[in-house]
Order: sequence, then C-alpha cells, then structure tokens
Amino acid sequence: MTDDSAPVYTAADVGADSILLVDDTVILRDRLAMAMRQRGFLVQTAGSYDEAVEVFHHSPTDLAVLDLRMPGRSGLDLLRKLLQLSPNTRIIMLSGFGSIPASIDAVRAGAVNFLSKPADADDILAAITRGDDPTVPTGEVSFPAPSLARNEWEHIHRVLSDCGGNISEAARRLGIHRRSLQRKLRKRAPEDPASPEVIENDPTAQ
Repeated sequence: MTDDSAPVYTAADVGADSILLVDDTVILRDRLAMAMRQRGFLVQTAGSYDEAVEVFHHSPTDLAVLDLRMPGRSGLDLLRKLLQLSPNTRIIMLSGFGSIPASIDAVRAGAVNFLSKPADADDILAAITRGDDPTVPTGEVSFPAPSLARNEWEHIHRVLSDCGGNISEAARRLGIHRRSLQRKLRKRAPEDPASPEVIENDPTAQ
C-alpha cells in the first residue's frame, strides 16, 4: 500500500492520539512517520534504544512500534523499558527476519502483536486492533518442528541480537570463528517445508 492510498485505519479507529516509531533505518522510519501523520497521529521517532527512552521519557505515547534489531540494545530491551515507564502503551514489534521464538518473546514481554517487515501503517494499525487476539499465542504453543538449519539460523540471530549486533562477541559466544559467522550471516533464512510462509528478505539487510 502506498502512502497516497486512502488509509484503512486512522488514529480514531484505534483510540490513540500519539505514536513512537523506533527504527535505525532512517528512510523506512521517516516514510512510516509520514503515513502515521496522515492518519492523524502525533508522531515521535527515534533510531536507537537510548534515543527512544529519552524521547519517551519526556513525551510518552499511546502506541509504539519498535524494530527488534538495532545497534546497541535490542527492541525487546526497549519494549520492557517502555512498559516500565508507561504500562498502558500498546506496542508492536517489527523484525526484518522471521523468528517464532522472537515473536513469542515479544508477546510474552508485553507486545500486543508482532509483525515481519515490510509492514505498512495499516498493517501495524490492524495488528494493534487485534491486540486482544494476537497472531502469536502467549500460552502453550504448538508449531511444526523447524529444520536443523532453521534452528541454527534463528539461534545465531538471537545471539547476535543479544550482543547488540557485535559480530566478534557473537562469534565468541557461539564458539566459532568470526569469519565463519560472517559467512553464515550472509545466507538467507533456510526455507522450512513445514512452514506456510517463507521470509524473502535477506536477514542481514537492515
């Protein structure tokens, strides 16, 4: 959906006036900010954990959209911090790579929903309206068993996220050479035949 299309959802539809958008990719963040302003929101933006906390501390918002992977501390860390500051803020987590464990982590930590990139303004607002029925269940979860390659790929990216994107530290924790890790990070997510959806985006493209 392009920015000049008629919006499906507006601020009034989701019962909110303000929104915080946190993504280290400036072009994507600014485009989404423009779309949200067109839908009637007062928009705040940030590109990192520290910047987002400072902005939110001075001006808490009704909604927040957080990128899972950013330089420094992760979107999950930010999610927990924002909910400490404002428990009633409704938060959507975005990620450029698909991950069932990350989805579950985000919802269990308090996100109302989780979306894979790319997600436009109406995708995000639709996910917020589904907040009472999140696409990722919070209780006992039954998913088809992923392949060994998929498990390895997801584990590597979770460790890298925990290390704030530091490849050297992630390689140390994983017990592999830095160059070996770099080669693995250049690969796309392995296709899982049991999964109905295949993420098309390169997981390292941010």
